[in-house]
Amino acid sequence: MKILYLTYYFEPDLCAGSFRNTSLVKELSQQVKSNDLIHVITTMPNRYASYETKAKQSEIIGNVKINRIFIPEHKGGFLDQIRSFSTFYREVLKLVKHEDYDFVFASSSRLFTAFLGSVVSKRKNKPLYLDIRDIFVDTIKDVLKNKYLKLCAMPVLKWVEKRTFSRASHINLISEGFKGYFADFPLATYSFFTNGIDEQFLVNGQVECTTIKNPKIITYAGNIGEGQGLHKIVPGVAKKLGDDFLFRIIGDGGTKHLLEQEIENERISNVEILDPVSRKELLSYYAKTDYLFLHLNDYDAFKKVLPSKVFEYGAYNKPIIAGVSGFAAEFIKKHIDNSLVFNPCDVNSCIAGMSSLTLSGSKRKMFIDKFSRKSINNEMAIDIISKTNNLR
Repeated sequence: MKILYLTYYFEPDLCAGSFRNTSLVKELSQQVKSNDLIHVITTMPNRYASYETKAKQSEIIGNVKINRIFIPEHKGGFLDQIRSFSTFYREVLKLVKHEDYDFVFASSSRLFTAFLGSVVSKRKNKPLYLDIRDIFVDTIKDVLKNKYLKLCAMPVLKWVEKRTFSRASHINLISEGFKGYFADFPLATYSFFTNGIDEQFLVNGQVECTTIKNPKIITYAGNIGEGQGLHKIVPGVAKKLGDDFLFRIIGDGGTKHLLEQEIENERISNVEILDPVSRKELLSYYAKTDYLFLHLNDYDAFKKVLPSKVFEYGAYNKPIIAGVSGFAAEFIKKHIDNSLVFNPCDVNSCIAGMSSLTLSGSKRKMFIDKFSRKSINNEMAIDIISKTNNLR
């Protein structure tokens, strides 16, 4: 059996897509036969312009063959992403032209890796399994600010979406909040394997709680983009909290400059912004923090999502401050104790709720047992292999 596995992000890149797909491929490689092959085609690390790490362009690890494609440097903008993906698209088609597969798997947040999977699936006349991490068309409708670009792009994106999802034999949705959106594609079967907690966070999450000290540290780590809307919430909250608190933002992204500009305009001194760091360094920052912070911009599209950061933070015995709505808000309230859910972009709602949090620590054993990445990947790998055997 030979599986083509398409993912735009893979180790050693730093992002949720990389962490999810790297761990899932490792689980798949253990469950398939030793003479089977999983052919991973991905990109060279490119998630953050400010973070560089080395990776082999081609390597074979047991029954996994990995090809990494060089893509142009980009700053995360919409047109940059189109140019980068166009390179990925062309190079993938070259690599697979003379290959034969039994099954095509594509993990996608921005639709186009899923579209690429559908193109290869059709050309090879093989079944397609999609892992959908975000509803790109829904998000672009809210996030893209250029009205002319949006007017031109939306009909094309809707066509791409319809062609892609209609081709799939099976679709996994990373959030059950996506379920209603996919009612228009009833021919596929569906599953809901979420993100999960990686082993590094399980081992390091139950650290000694910090003693009462000032300033208390509130940490956010991840992308700084329009989707997170940090520039709309962090400066206002930091200003009201004052010098007894320090906001530590670790990451990079398309709206980092807006956050920096707002901090400068308001003359705020209790926010520090650090470049992306390795996971090992990140664990050290998490151990020293008092609160973990999460925020999504106030857009309708984000009422359906379930951020991977929820699982990463939930492994720690630290209070969580989450500016989210919709499905993510319901999920956090149901599964994670000692957490504050406030209305996105609402400074006063955030400040008012912080008194409900305690620094004494929360073990969150039930959450950890239910959402460990290993157990989720085990079940998802079994599902992928069963679909491979049933559909080919």
